[in-house]
Amino acid sequence: MSQPSPKKLIVIAGPTAVGKTAAAIKLAQQLKTEIISADSRQFYREMSIGTAKPDAEELSQAQHHFINSHSITGNFTVGDFEKEALQLLDELFKTHDHVIMVGGSGLFIQAVTQGFDNLPTADPEIRELLNREFAEKGIEHLQQKLKEADPDYYDQVDLNNPQRLVRALEVFQATGKPFSSYRKATVNTRPFESIKIVLDLPREELYDRINRRVDIMVEQGLVEEVRSLLPHRHLNALNTVGYSELFDYFDGKTDLPTAIDLIKQNTRRFAKRQLTWFRKDKDMKWLNATSENLLELLTKA
Repeated sequence: MSQPSPKKLIVIAGPTAVGKTAAAIKLAQQLKTEIISADSRQFYREMSIGTAKPDAEELSQAQHHFINSHSITGNFTVGDFEKEALQLLDELFKTHDHVIMVGGSGLFIQAVTQGFDNLPTADPEIRELLNREFAEKGIEHLQQKLKEADPDYYDQVDLNNPQRLVRALEVFQATGKPFSSYRKATVNTRPFESIKIVLDLPREELYDRINRRVDIMVEQGLVEEVRSLLPHRHLNALNTVGYSELFDYFDGKTDLPTAIDLIKQNTRRFAKRQLTWFRKDKDMKWLNATSENLLELLTKA
């Protein structure tokens, strides 16, 4: 007897604003399946406009998971996501041959498709020292230290996320090995096949989309959303592009037009780092996001 075909997880990755959500919904409808979000900012209920979540109409077109699933006040790690997503996949594959995962957070995609080596336990003294350096010298200081200690991870990490910078630096200082070396794990066996696709666009077209998306976010009320989150600004989830720049505006460090320009600039930089991450994964298949037959290409991937 022939073996049954393996269940397939179709990953639609790519930089921010490239069109992943729309493509994933169309494919989910075609395959009559469900979508798992692998966007580490869309998990949080309190952050909507600045994270470009699917809107109510989009959410109604296909069943989504890990959208508005957690609160910014909780500690939801990539390890937590790996565990919860694998449990969910186990359930979904009982009734679906295909499931779609969509997002731009390469670390979270890797967690589900491959897993990680066990990272060293954090040294509280080193972490306290690094957090003190962050408080006294700012995030640029941590960025420079990471660039010198681990240029590979520097090219991939969200440089506006101090928690991730501190974690990488504490691993390096505790072990003498770069954080990136612990993430070149032997791939963990999964009971499903992963098909990984990156949607991309020519650089100028992508940057134009990013700039227009930021303008639309501001029109939709981004400034008011960030203002409402001021009491929670110390939380790690809010140390991210689109929020940090507006916190500086509310602190009087810059004016609003400058803050908006910085959101565009930092989002473009973030997109560049996303692409750098995905290029390192040789299993990724690259497609132009505006291909006329994109759905057909995705179905055949």
